[in-house]
Amino acid sequence: MKRLLYPLIACALITIAPFLLTFENGQDIVRGLFDYEIFGLLLLIVFVKEKLLNTFQAKSTDEKESSKKRRCPITSGMTVFCNLFNIRSYRFLTYAALLVILVIALIAIAWIDLQNLLAIKGWNTGWYGFLPFVSCGLAIAMVWQINPFKFNNICFILFVALILHLEAYNQYAAQPLAQFPTIDYLERTVSKPPQRDSIPEELAKKFIVTDSASITKNYIDTTRNNIIILVESWGVPLDTNRFTRDIKFFEGIPQKIGIHHRMYSRTHTAEREDLIYKIKRDSTRRRDTTFLPKVFSDAGVKTTFLFGGDSLEHRRFKYIKNIGFSEAFYGKDLSDKVIAHKIDSILADTTQKRFIAWTTRDSKFPMLEFSDIYNINPDAIDSAYSERLTQTLKTIASLARKHPETRFIVQGDHNPILSPIKFQERFYKRWVPFIILN
Repeated sequence: MKRLLYPLIACALITIAPFLLTFENGQDIVRGLFDYEIFGLLLLIVFVKEKLLNTFQAKSTDEKESSKKRRCPITSGMTVFCNLFNIRSYRFLTYAALLVILVIALIAIAWIDLQNLLAIKGWNTGWYGFLPFVSCGLAIAMVWQINPFKFNNICFILFVALILHLEAYNQYAAQPLAQFPTIDYLERTVSKPPQRDSIPEELAKKFIVTDSASITKNYIDTTRNNIIILVESWGVPLDTNRFTRDIKFFEGIPQKIGIHHRMYSRTHTAEREDLIYKIKRDSTRRRDTTFLPKVFSDAGVKTTFLFGGDSLEHRRFKYIKNIGFSEAFYGKDLSDKVIAHKIDSILADTTQKRFIAWTTRDSKFPMLEFSDIYNINPDAIDSAYSERLTQTLKTIASLARKHPETRFIVQGDHNPILSPIKFQERFYKRWVPFIILN
């Protein structure tokens, strides 16, 4: 029991001493009761110390034997003995070096823990810099005479300690069992990526912000033609000026602008999600989804799906039919302009009411000219993306101006997820724009 209790007490000394000496009334700092990293190092120091002492004793014995055998003629047994003596010398040096490294690591982690505490308060190191050396010296003296655990047992003890810490942290996060100074230091010093999970108040005041999956259903107009457009990789940029530039193309068209949070960043999921009319469960609790194309088809409206790519992509040929479209138009490699011209010709027939869904593809990632999406200049890909997205948005705006009698519901399918990380970080995660035209 003492072999485990002494390292824990020594570890708590190193962890808690600087905290108590820097304690102020009213402070609220969550601290572990013992330092997990220091606890492991203390167990290893005792283990290596014992190995070092055993090797030293064996080496001393060998030296005595060696002095006796020097008086005798050299034999093959003498050669074997010399080799053994050399091996033990190497082991001794190795264990000595390892012990020094472990002690330095112990002091270094104690120093990092102290710096984390002082950084929270904004204090200079000053005389507190002596604390790691004093506390680590006392801790080593405390555990020096105890018997070590075997290396396998040390691994098992550290594993159990980690599991206990995680379980206790789930139950009572206000007082964790263990402290991890290195992780805290990295979290404090490493540059953090921009916050991309939530929309800031600045945008929330200017636009409609919602996590509803019923944008299309809420803004559909059953009295006239409706065109639902999913713009490929159109996300909400962190740069507000960039977002303003995107929606500026729709100036002069009656509109409502908002930002929609998508649960899943997949085009084929967005194609289904945006067209849901209602979800119900039968007597067996099996889910049955009714889609808007089916509702409009039953009402005598002609429903059409258009995509400028292959129907085999995401197996669209199958699920688009199941959604309830009466017809689907695909192309092997058709630009958004070509599809927009196709929609224009469809709307020329004013005798038939239409429900049209179109998924664009010009701004789709990965782009052909950028085959390696992870090792590329983000500014270069930004330029190509912006040019293509701009052209698609202008095409949609032109189509909406030409057909003011038609309701247009335009959304992004997801933010640019299949692009370099540095480029992805210019957009909010899972947030896409939507704009209701006419």
